[in-house]
Amino acid sequence: MQGVQLDEKRRAAEAARGIWPQRVLTGYFDQWVADRPEAIALIGHRHRSGDIMTMSYGELDRRATAIAANLRRLGVRKGDVVSFQLPNWWQFPALLIANTRIGAVNNPMMPIFRHRELSFMLAQAGSKVFIAPSSFRNFDHGRLALQLHEEIDGLDHVLLIDGEGGNSFEQVLLEENHDPLPEGCGADPDGVTQLLFTSGTTGEPKGVMHTSNTLIGTTLQFAARMGLGENEIIFMPSPFAHQAGYEYGALLALLIGAPLIMQDVWDPATARDLIARYKATYTFASTPFLADLAALEGVQPDDMPDFRLFVTSGAPIPPAVVAAAQERLGITVVGGWGMSECGILTTTELSGHKVRESDGHALPGSQVRVVDEAGNEAPRGQEGRFQIRGTGLFVGYLKRPDLYDIDEEGWFDTGDLARMDEEGYIRITGRSKDIIIRGGENIPVVEVENALYNMPQVADCAIVAMPDPRLGERGCVFILPKPFADIDMEAMRAHLASQGISKSYWPERLEIVDEMPRTASGKIQKFVLRERARQFAAS
Repeated sequence: MQGVQLDEKRRAAEAARGIWPQRVLTGYFDQWVADRPEAIALIGHRHRSGDIMTMSYGELDRRATAIAANLRRLGVRKGDVVSFQLPNWWQFPALLIANTRIGAVNNPMMPIFRHRELSFMLAQAGSKVFIAPSSFRNFDHGRLALQLHEEIDGLDHVLLIDGEGGNSFEQVLLEENHDPLPEGCGADPDGVTQLLFTSGTTGEPKGVMHTSNTLIGTTLQFAARMGLGENEIIFMPSPFAHQAGYEYGALLALLIGAPLIMQDVWDPATARDLIARYKATYTFASTPFLADLAALEGVQPDDMPDFRLFVTSGAPIPPAVVAAAQERLGITVVGGWGMSECGILTTTELSGHKVRESDGHALPGSQVRVVDEAGNEAPRGQEGRFQIRGTGLFVGYLKRPDLYDIDEEGWFDTGDLARMDEEGYIRITGRSKDIIIRGGENIPVVEVENALYNMPQVADCAIVAMPDPRLGERGCVFILPKPFADIDMEAMRAHLASQGISKSYWPERLEIVDEMPRTASGKIQKFVLRERARQFAAS
């Protein structure tokens, strides 16, 4: 694929580390099919109907093999892109297996994407096939998909879950009267297996390309640190089309042979019931999922006695959320840092060491560092640019090799700012574009946001820069209050004073909002808030 940056130097470095598995997904999945074909592989909950489905490894294998053979019948070959906009339904893991069997590239897309995002991504990817629901959450995906079929050159086939005729996923791809797959048509460990468009916290999405080696290598390192094995029962509310749900839900379950519980629409009460009923032991989701579950009225550890581990990343976890989850859910909370370009790369430990004040330390096979403006390693405790290298690092941006900002030593600049302590634990302090410089002094945005999370009335908050003619920038805070809570500037200032936050760091404008602008994966889109703050300053 155009833009792949995988050279012999990178291969040699990874061979020396010895973590790339040199295997593809089906090499693991086929083992579970052979060992226990009748065991449950998937449990799916449909929010709209309340229905629950289960599927064995044997049945999942039969369906995935049919999908693979029928995609080949449609003309899909090794290296072709198959795009799919699916909720957390069984078809998603089945497609991961099927596309691996024929060497096609998995291109998952979030169900909330609409014409603007999909038209760009499908054209950029050169997708051969696009798969979507006929409808989901009261939106007519089928109508949009057929419109895109007419508009995009090279998009040969559009298939719809619960569709009709020649556009029916079931009729076209589940047909069991098919030819066997030819030898050698499957994926290679160093071939691109995933094309994942970035979530858009800063603008135009970029197509991140991963191989089986980069994805599986880092996923198994994560599983080893977390002590995850085939005896787990994985609960996954994070969208599969986001790296958290893809790698640490769907892919992980198929790799380690653990049953996967799929929730297609987030609802914390339903989540509690599913976790309890099916004895889920682990999940991976962003902070809002954890906060919602811990905030359930009357929730207590005995409600979910088997549930032991909640891993969260995407943004630093407010210490108040960690404390509430530990007390009300009785679980281990692990924090981490990751991005589409590398998956999860740092985590805290199961012991809970530094979970409230850090984003963890590097997984085996990966390295992290903090550098100053000159590119030199910064002293411990000093803020600087956060750089990474190692096993899980992607192999390029589709058709944008100019954006693959990796130096001669293999370091990738994440665009984040961080501090590293004496033990090698990092704390993300913000995005480089999120810096607020007030009168020449940097405001520690994450520190102030965490202090605001301790305010009982605050459900969510974000601080951004607001232009100022005298000081250059001032802080503008957007706060989403908890239901029936009142917050004003005076109360906020009193709270920050009680938290020991320097007065020069206090936000100087407060905006109360009904909702936060978010990416598909739940991250707050600060560039949207910065634009609002700019308009406030100009008015």
